[in-house]
Amino acid sequence: MTSVIEWMDAWSREQPTRVYLRDARCDRFITYGAMVSLVRRWQADFDEHGPRVGGRIAILVSDPLDFAVVFLAVLTSGRHAVPLDPDAPPAETERALRHARPELVVTDRSIPAPSGVRELSPRMTLDPVPVGPEVDGGHGPVVGGHGPVVGGHLEVDDHGSVAEQGGVLLTGSAPAGPTTQVFLGTAQLSYVAATVARHHQLSRSDIGYNPLPLFHANALVVGLLATLYSGATLVLDRRFRRRGFWTMIGRHRVTWINGVPAILAILARDRDAVRARDCHVRFVRSAAAPLSVRVLQAFEEATGVPVLETYGMTEAGGHLTASPPAGTRKPGSVGVPVGSEVRIVDDTGTVLPAELTGKVQVRGPGVIRAYVGPDDGHRFTDDGWLDTGDIGLLDPDGYLFLSGRSDDVINRGGEKVLPREVEEVLLADPRVRRVTVVSRPDAVLGEVPVALVVPVDVPDPRLRTDLAERCEAGLTKFKRPTSIEIVADLPAAAGHTHAAA
Repeated sequence: MTSVIEWMDAWSREQPTRVYLRDARCDRFITYGAMVSLVRRWQADFDEHGPRVGGRIAILVSDPLDFAVVFLAVLTSGRHAVPLDPDAPPAETERALRHARPELVVTDRSIPAPSGVRELSPRMTLDPVPVGPEVDGGHGPVVGGHGPVVGGHLEVDDHGSVAEQGGVLLTGSAPAGPTTQVFLGTAQLSYVAATVARHHQLSRSDIGYNPLPLFHANALVVGLLATLYSGATLVLDRRFRRRGFWTMIGRHRVTWINGVPAILAILARDRDAVRARDCHVRFVRSAAAPLSVRVLQAFEEATGVPVLETYGMTEAGGHLTASPPAGTRKPGSVGVPVGSEVRIVDDTGTVLPAELTGKVQVRGPGVIRAYVGPDDGHRFTDDGWLDTGDIGLLDPDGYLFLSGRSDDVINRGGEKVLPREVEEVLLADPRVRRVTVVSRPDAVLGEVPVALVVPVDVPDPRLRTDLAERCEAGLTKFKRPTSIEIVADLPAAAGHTHAAA
């Protein structure tokens, strides 16, 4: 089996009653057989209301199970999914829609859709669907306990052309701006998901837990698709909650956790961490941001659960390197290349030997070769290497150690904040002359954005409050500065500062 369509089809026939997705906070779930039926229903809707194969469908849905069904339906129908942040304020949602230009939006809310974009409201995807032919010896797959539904085959021609045309459009990690677009086709997504599943030794007996946002590559590929490849179960959570965490993990019999360093830092200090020893968690996968050795050691000491450090980027489907689940794990390293190649080069592009620090470049079947539309073309070499923007070294054993970034992206607990995007929101206030957004160390999140603002005239006493309200209205929560400081001038080192026109 080599593609998402084949995985869904095979598991729906082989194990239709096995749970594929489960809601972390209630009893709702979707079996493999039910997923195929729901996906086919959505595909019929897309054929009736949506764009042709290859068209874009935006997904703005809060419920993780509903989101997953719609995403898989878009992907396997040969169309392009555009996942959006359901918690973003209306102004940011409107900007994202204008830039992505979808022909259809599947949403559970009222949105300021650009002119010409149609909306399709997600009916309750977990309602029972009509009873059909019995499968699995008379015990049909169930949806959230509502009753039997029909399993079945997804339609695709002998060459898999529909699968090849499907994909997902995401925002990249390039420093060129907040609208850099990355397209990952179904073949790339399938390759990375299979690579992740094999490396982490996932099997049908595994139950994963994912609290990470589904509009990011990590949760989509490492969570949804790697689980699908394995025929396993994934518990989806809308957000991480410390209170009662290990009790919830034990109740769902979770065997692995898809996390980020900020979650590990919180759990390492949780007084209930000892409960982890009564669970059956094989490992926690840490991704999206650097994990300090101190936090790693504190977490493992408190919980007894090993941490597998990983490294990835949107441009590679969220996965490039990982610590081995069995064998040597080196604290401070993000592991060895898995399904991709990694090299270190100097400013001239010359490959550096082990132990020398330089620019991290990657290539492989899961790595894009170009961005969508105008892009940072200089980041790609003629032979397929992508400059990640990260700085690091490879040790003699091939383990990658990261030491920083060559651009000004702020990594806030795994969420990437582009200073320019925040600065543009602040500069919209006519009382602001110049502004720069810089990072400040944070014990839990690693770093957070801070805004330094130079006013046009004598500072208005309400300026700081008004700017905070402007950020609240125009930026997703993680992008908002943790503090806004009114200053007479900007530091000379703030080379990327922006000024009002």
